[in-house]
Amino acid sequence: MTTPRRALIVIDVQQDYFGGPLEIQYPPLTASLPQIVRAIDAATGAGIPIVAVQHTMGEGAPVFDPSAPGFRLHPEVESRRTGEWKSVVKQFGSVFAGTDLAGWLQDREIDTVTFVGFMTNNCVLASAAEAATHGLEAEVLSDATGAISIANDAGFVDAKTVHTTLMTLFHSNFAAVTDVTSWSGAVAAGQSVPKSDLGSSAMAGARRAAHS
Repeated sequence: MTTPRRALIVIDVQQDYFGGPLEIQYPPLTASLPQIVRAIDAATGAGIPIVAVQHTMGEGAPVFDPSAPGFRLHPEVESRRTGEWKSVVKQFGSVFAGTDLAGWLQDREIDTVTFVGFMTNNCVLASAAEAATHGLEAEVLSDATGAISIANDAGFVDAKTVHTTLMTLFHSNFAAVTDVTSWSGAVAAGQSVPKSDLGSSAMAGARRAAHS
């Protein structure tokens, strides 16, 4: 088995997600932030490249204004950032869209990207779905990401349902889903994280539905 060449992608762990209408709700910040920090520390210890991503909506925007405090990385992340980290500022959901990240990863022969950060239902989703188009395997750490409840004319979904549903969806096709402890073990062992596939997930889903 080939040892994965990983990069840890820390998505938008910005102050705007720690209060106000975008405050992460599930897993709660008191749980997800320490796990993000654990993943960063594990990556640092293993010599895995780290990318810090920040979202901007432009100056004067109500959130993610690059001139406002809410744009800043949370201090627990910022305090760990070194000159070896790559910094990316994005304007779209995906970390790849409109950035030089894909080329940077290719130059370093990275074949696997591990996503932590926010939000599960927006930027983690967009990034995980796009990773394969750049020839990358994707991993999502379920306890180091987080979602919000959403409601609109199409309906309402609470944050826990959003998060757990998307983790199941990711694992069926787009990304291997695991937790920080298991991922750290895989990193230490030089192993990939196992992932399901759409066919297996569909058959298992059909069996579960038939017995519900």
